Amino acid sequence: MNRRTAIKQLFVVAGGVMIATSCDFTSQSTTIALNHIKLKKSDEDFLAELTETLIPKTDTPGAKELNLHLFVMKMLDDCASPEDQKAFLAGLKAAEAVKGKGATDIQAYLKGLPAEDVFFQTLKRRTIQGYLNSEYVMKNKLIYELVPGRYNGAMKVKV
Repeated sequence: MNRRTAIKQLFVVAGGVMIATSCDFTSQSTTIALNHIKLKKSDEDFLAELTETLIPKTDTPGAKELNLHLFVMKMLDDCASPEDQKAFLAGLKAAEAVKGKGATDIQAYLKGLPAEDVFFQTLKRRTIQGYLNSEYVMKNKLIYELVPGRYNGAMKVKV
């Protein structure tokens, strides 16, 4: 074997080992990469249950099916202030009291939170925002019209 080829292969293997060790393949990692907040897979699953409680599946897809918990996580990670992130994570930790319980218990817990609670405000606002911006709503619920829209020359004007 050529010495140059052996050195090249050695560097390729060493680079692959370095890249592979930096990736997190454990079952505890979240589905999406987060830069500022640390959540586990169990937290992500619990957040999915909370969002499903806010927008349950009926004849339309629910929050779990639309992956709204991922939207909440990403918006919290990218757009919330560090204080709000910390308050949200504390609220999520406190909400684990209803983890594994039914939707009625989770709804009762969420209704019992104060209106100015950062956790509940962020969860509700981001879930609704994610639903309204989801592909399902954009394709099936909104009527798309080209800009500037249709012209209605016979519209009555109220004076």
